Amino acid sequence: MAAFTRRQFGAALTTAAVAAQSRLRAAQPSSPAGSLTDVPGIRVGHFTDTRRPTGCTAILFDSAAAAGVDYNSSAPGESLGVMLQPVSSVDRIHALFLSGGGPLALPASGGVLRYLEEHKVGFDWGIPDVRIPIVVSAVIDDLAVGDAHIRPDVDAAYKACTSASTAPVAEGNVGAGAGATVGKMHRGRGLGGMKGGLGTASVKLGDVVIAALAVVNAAGDVLDWRSGHIVAGARRADGSFADSVEFMRGIVTGASGDAPLNDPPLGSTTLSVVATNVSLEKTPLTKIAMMANCGAARAVRPYHTTGDGDSLFAVSTGRLQRPNLQLTVLGSIAADLVAEAILRGVRAARSVSGWPAVSG
Repeated sequence: MAAFTRRQFGAALTTAAVAAQSRLRAAQPSSPAGSLTDVPGIRVGHFTDTRRPTGCTAILFDSAAAAGVDYNSSAPGESLGVMLQPVSSVDRIHALFLSGGGPLALPASGGVLRYLEEHKVGFDWGIPDVRIPIVVSAVIDDLAVGDAHIRPDVDAAYKACTSASTAPVAEGNVGAGAGATVGKMHRGRGLGGMKGGLGTASVKLGDVVIAALAVVNAAGDVLDWRSGHIVAGARRADGSFADSVEFMRGIVTGASGDAPLNDPPLGSTTLSVVATNVSLEKTPLTKIAMMANCGAARAVRPYHTTGDGDSLFAVSTGRLQRPNLQLTVLGSIAADLVAEAILRGVRAARSVSGWPAVSG
């Protein structure tokens, strides 16, 4: 066995200690960081299927909320999101519905419609006793986790609505995050992925509240956005992180093999929602959505791949008038919260068969 000098031995101990501390920091959940429901006028409910890892999440508004969206992605699975574009004359929505099950689960949003109609929530359509709720829906593909024939349906969405409350939002393997996974684009080259999940965060600055919620189902790795270290993602057989982007350099040179990337359309999506009580209209909210999406890019690498459906919704409940508060301020803070919600989503996740989690 080769002899170590005292200096080499000390350096080896230091390196081992730093590595152990890094692993410990990655596994530890973030300190309490608030919830989307800290924004007055928002209720959130989950339905989590016990038969396989999948589920859905309903975000309900006490009053119709202004909303914008940034669909800066290639393959979003969504419904009615086009009406959030500034050119649409519909400037308020009544709910957001996020679900596992991929496009096959989009019809489940009918459960949210049924719940809202029963509670007489919606726009007056000029027809006696008929109100039309506007429910914007978005899905992730979790069909590879367990039995793909089990997916959220109308009853699941209705149950998510009935459970909606202003309580802190549950995180991890719940609702739309129940079957979420990350770091899966190199599975054809022998690199395993990890469990994703649902996370949330908020900040209260005087009377201003800004919050975020994320369903983390990324093709790439998830990073601690403060340090840049990988927290969850593509892993080698020994459990170490491969670094999905660095591994792609080997694709160019041939060192990483010739199997295709596992990045099919609709196959991976991170859904994010930012909300505030500051009164804003659709066009300013669209700008905030664009800025906040930069936070997701800090936490997911690579982000906006050719197969993803990454979508970010921005919502205002309009409870607070702050006309002099610039969008740059709100958007910058929202971006940090989205990054934090993504990080919390993977840290709160728990392992399922074939998909290990940060926390075990």
